[in-house]
Amino acid sequence: MTEDTNRTSGPNGPDGFAQFEGDLRRAERKVAGEIDPGGRAVVVAAAVLVAIVSMILPHTGSANGIDVLTFASDATAERVTITSRVFVYLIVIFGIGFSMLALVTRRWVLAWIALCGSAVGCVAGMLAWWSRNTPGVDGISPPHGVGFGLGLGWLAMFVITFHWARVVWARTNYQLALEARRRADAAAAEDRARALQRNATRNSAESHPAIDDQTGPQVD
Repeated sequence: MTEDTNRTSGPNGPDGFAQFEGDLRRAERKVAGEIDPGGRAVVVAAAVLVAIVSMILPHTGSANGIDVLTFASDATAERVTITSRVFVYLIVIFGIGFSMLALVTRRWVLAWIALCGSAVGCVAGMLAWWSRNTPGVDGISPPHGVGFGLGLGWLAMFVITFHWARVVWARTNYQLALEARRRADAAAAEDRARALQRNATRNSAESHPAIDDQTGPQVD
């Protein structure tokens, strides 16, 4: 019985493999949580650089993106609306901030956040563009129309959104495939455990008659 226990709990038995199962699962989860953008990383990095440049270019009239971001007097004089401010904040937070973090850390969740924020930024850019060409509620038109910085930032957000969507979608498919493989491995491990249990039960049943033969019949 001791020999059977050592055989099943040795380094090649199921207990031996169980010692490394936790490490393997953690390694799989780490790989599943990472992205490999490949050549898209260069495109996203270039788009982030364009978004940064758009912040120092005229957003409208004499107000650039930084003036809109900081509520400067130039932005007030240009009658910058809330839609333009929201668009600029989305560029800074998601188009630049989270995109840079996702590129540096290669974390899937950060790329997903950058994708969602940049997608909303594309809509906000459209509204910011519209607000520079439409009179306000008081009927007063903006002093100036769309600046080069606004258009360039909007284009950069479209590029960032497109490429993050491709990266996140590819990683999602990989995670689904990995989950399917985990379920298959778990089913195979369960089958092996049942087979070992059946073999142990069979060996135990075969060893009991031999013990009974050695003790011999008992006399009342």
